[in-house]
Amino acid sequence: MNDLRTLYDQMIADGTLRADPAQEAVIPEFDRLRDALMNPPKKSLFRKAPEPPKGLYLWGGVGRGKSMLMDLFVSNLGNIPARRVHFHAFMQEIHAAMHEARKTGVEDAIAPVAKDVSDKVRLLAFDEMQITDITDAMIVGRLFEALFADGVVVITTSNRIPDDLYKHGLNRDLFVPFIELIKQRMVLHELVSPTDYRQDRLAGSTVYFSPSNEDSRAAMNAVWHDLAGGEAAPLTLKVKGREVILPKFRNGVARTRFHDLCGQPLGPADYLAVAEAVKVLMLDDIPSLGRSNFNEAKRFVTLIDALYEARVRFICSAAAEPEMLYLEGEGTFEFERTASRLREMQSEDWGDA
Repeated sequence: MNDLRTLYDQMIADGTLRADPAQEAVIPEFDRLRDALMNPPKKSLFRKAPEPPKGLYLWGGVGRGKSMLMDLFVSNLGNIPARRVHFHAFMQEIHAAMHEARKTGVEDAIAPVAKDVSDKVRLLAFDEMQITDITDAMIVGRLFEALFADGVVVITTSNRIPDDLYKHGLNRDLFVPFIELIKQRMVLHELVSPTDYRQDRLAGSTVYFSPSNEDSRAAMNAVWHDLAGGEAAPLTLKVKGREVILPKFRNGVARTRFHDLCGQPLGPADYLAVAEAVKVLMLDDIPSLGRSNFNEAKRFVTLIDALYEARVRFICSAAAEPEMLYLEGEGTFEFERTASRLREMQSEDWGDA
């Protein structure tokens, strides 16, 4: 079982990676954690339990290799009980577990839920920590306090410095103690790389596949496997009491079908939530649009507007090229702007700004 430094050097040598000083600068933190997890201090009857090592809060721009390094680290921990999970998905599990715990009549539902987590793992690795939901914001501090007290070590990636988590959120003053807890129990490290590797992988590549057929589906699958880099899980976003489900999500990349996102009664708030939660959206099987599916077309326009404003990378398969997608019926003139945006979003540097 090699340390991350050795694994990283091997991947550079075989051409899987190219050397990046910003990535190399954080490797000692991962190796520090590996050594601490593999060689924990021995317990003694005459002193209190030893403090677990500080975790790692790794933040920086999109596509810089944060998730890649974390995944490489977690996948080479041998028998150390560890779990890698997207932060949104983990919090959804916590809410569901707390709901079940309340049915038993417990006064504090967080305590048994946190204990169940800490009984199963010594390391929790979260991808993309961000807080957008007030229900998450109100429980996350006490949850993590309990996990840290039980000796769980936490690694997380994020696009934001801790002080910017839940920025401008409702009742944010109640959330601030969690930020201080992160600073106390985790090493903060900014990965300052000038290179967006996700963008590099798409540079010069087709991101709009037309028409929708076996070839375009195969091409979409190839892009998905390249960008997601592993097994995906559903992502459920809660918006004003509704649930918006993206069936495949990993490393900031989401994939869904047109019907699942635009064939449902969703509105601007739902699409804004999608745009905030993902860095790349892959949308399969956009049909020809017109009178027969006018409502779906309106939702599609709203979705593209949300993705465009948030600078989200958009990859899709469609029945026709953008200018030929909407040829008849009310809304054809308005769709010209959407077609123009779809063209602009295909450019190599889309999402850089």
